[in-house]
Amino acid sequence: MQAYICQTCGVQYSPSNLPPEQCFICEDERQYVPADGQKWTTLTKMEQGKFHNNWEIEEEHLFSIRTVPQFAIGQTAYLLQDEEINILWDCLTYLDEQTKQTIVESGGIDAIVLSHPHYYSTQVEWAETFDAVIYIHEDDRKWVTRMSEAIEFWSGEVLELSNTVSIHRLGGHFQGGAVLNWTKGSQGKGVLLTGDIIQVVADPGWVSFMYSYPNLIPLPATKVARIAEKAGKLSFDRLYNAFHGIIDNGAYDSVQRSAHRYINALEDGLNS
Repeated sequence: MQAYICQTCGVQYSPSNLPPEQCFICEDERQYVPADGQKWTTLTKMEQGKFHNNWEIEEEHLFSIRTVPQFAIGQTAYLLQDEEINILWDCLTYLDEQTKQTIVESGGIDAIVLSHPHYYSTQVEWAETFDAVIYIHEDDRKWVTRMSEAIEFWSGEVLELSNTVSIHRLGGHFQGGAVLNWTKGSQGKGVLLTGDIIQVVADPGWVSFMYSYPNLIPLPATKVARIAEKAGKLSFDRLYNAFHGIIDNGAYDSVQRSAHRYINALEDGLNS
């Protein structure tokens, strides 16, 4: 049996003799099934191709990892080396021997923390390889495509992983949508890793919020206001999103200012 991977979203399913009949992640209105239908692959097939993972040092103790050429959604994962715990924030589908070696040489992974279901990828493969715990908010339990004893469903609004690292449920894009706050990052001014629960946009210094990005379905103003309120309680000056978008400084104000603009637009407050 093989653990099949959806080529559109990059999420891996439990081992089976045949590919799944459908990808319920893609059939949800926040994602999509391509016009030419659902296609499947496996890690074995991917290893026979031209994929590799690129590493970049973002700042001291924080690395970004991206698969090249782009596969599926094309998100960026981050390896955070805290004094107490090494954390992989979000996950990539592709995992090869070079990536394993690089991570082992970097001290391994203790925990894999997910922002939301679109980035579950091959999280079980990663967890089993590095003997890591997977943290997923219980509100998103129904979206898990491959169960494992490594998965720990956390509840409530905050989970402290160390003295300087905490996970916060903001909701929005998904009910259990989470961000990671690293207060020691950015030279002690704080870092927020957001996946696309909070999305960096083209205009520098601004972010946005969506229910569905590929289908351009906005979030209600009330949900964005709630996200801004929760983010307003966190300490951060720099923000990294799921697609290597970065607000290098002033990110706290950017989130609040952007939420105000978003809500104003939905309430017909634009000058157009």
